[in-house]
Amino acid sequence: LTGAQDGSVRMFEWTRPQQLVCFRQAGNARVTRMYFNSQGNKCGVADGEGFLSIWQVNQTSSNPKPYLSWQCHSKTTSDFAFITSSSLVATSGQSNDNRNVCLWDTLVSSGNSLIHAFTCHDHGATVLQYAPKHQLLISGGRKGCICIFDIRQRQILYTFQAHESAVKALALDPSEDYFVTGSAE
Repeated sequence: LTGAQDGSVRMFEWTRPQQLVCFRQAGNARVTRMYFNSQGNKCGVADGEGFLSIWQVNQTSSNPKPYLSWQCHSKTTSDFAFITSSSLVATSGQSNDNRNVCLWDTLVSSGNSLIHAFTCHDHGATVLQYAPKHQLLISGGRKGCICIFDIRQRQILYTFQAHESAVKALALDPSEDYFVTGSAE
């Protein structure tokens, strides 16, 4: 799966030189993040205008429409994570009201899909990591702050300053004992 500054999203297969599917054409908002769900049957694309779109991967059309597309953040959606069986999605980004980390239910109508919004990360959240064993979300912000959320209780557990500049990367070890942060500095 490839995404570009021009907003295009294309899917390729290892053994074929040409694309299998074009999910989005050029001319859309820049792609900020994309992932497959753990089952590999869905892919999601976040963009610079605050939208998250999700497609079924096994499309027969060469130019399919997303089965779900909604504006998660008023300015930008920078990252997201599929939670559980992909019916729950977490997003990070920047919104006018500082609700910069959100939980969404993809099985209900778009007007009721927001489950919880966390007010955190002045100037926006840049990255997000899900720790399934502990049911935690870890987010990094534009000002170097890290927040850890319990998604079962829907509360912020910890907040600390990890860097002097924007957090650009988060990684979690397979046993979920440690996580690593990387910054713009």
